[in-house]
Amino acid sequence: MNPIKIDSKIIDCGVVTDTEAPAEAPTEAAPPVKEQAKVVELVTDATATESETNVIHMHEKVGRPEELEGSTYKVKTPVSDHAMYVTINDIILNAGTEHEQRRPFEIFINSKNLDHYQWIVALTRIISAVFRKGGDVTFLVDELKAVFDPRGGYWKSGGTYMPSIIAELGHVVETHLRKIGLLQPLEIDEHRQRLIEEKRAEYEDRKRQTDAFAESVYPDGAQLCIRCNTAAVVMLDGCRTCLSCGDSECG
Repeated sequence: MNPIKIDSKIIDCGVVTDTEAPAEAPTEAAPPVKEQAKVVELVTDATATESETNVIHMHEKVGRPEELEGSTYKVKTPVSDHAMYVTINDIILNAGTEHEQRRPFEIFINSKNLDHYQWIVALTRIISAVFRKGGDVTFLVDELKAVFDPRGGYWKSGGTYMPSIIAELGHVVETHLRKIGLLQPLEIDEHRQRLIEEKRAEYEDRKRQTDAFAESVYPDGAQLCIRCNTAAVVMLDGCRTCLSCGDSECG
């Protein structure tokens, strides 16, 4: 068989056997049966190849536009008197097409506290470099959240424990990646949410203390009677009298 040169990208293929080929009368010039057994049919599509080559993927050679969209997050920790402000800027690739995608491009951390200036600058440069490298950048979240401070962590507002400042920065990056769609949002299924609500209501009912004066049928300001233990003692004709059992200091 003569070689066939294919100039376009192969996107599909199929096998045509001798049983599927149209029946023809055998001739003396017919090729051997072994050569007729399998003929591979290749399908090409130059249009699909051209559309795929126009898609821009994130890599380190993508230039920074003059303007980027981003978000700024405030981080206030009890271990520092000054808050940190984390800004993550995003680049929009293939804008206006079906391949449009928003990817993180750079990160900046600003704070009045100069004690951590060196590692803050180093961290922002490394994270920004990973963002611009492209590919899956979500691994940064787990790496940052796994950093522990040997002096101990701290509790942030809402009851969440942070093992270190770096770990809280990891939570900030995670929040941003969920916001732009690179990470799936945290969602609780309906069954689990209902179970949580039932357990919470059960706990609150068990811990709730009943106020002895909350549903009193006696006048407001009535005192507790030492005889019947009812909040029903009031002043009547200058004597402390219980409206529940009738006990009175005047006899």
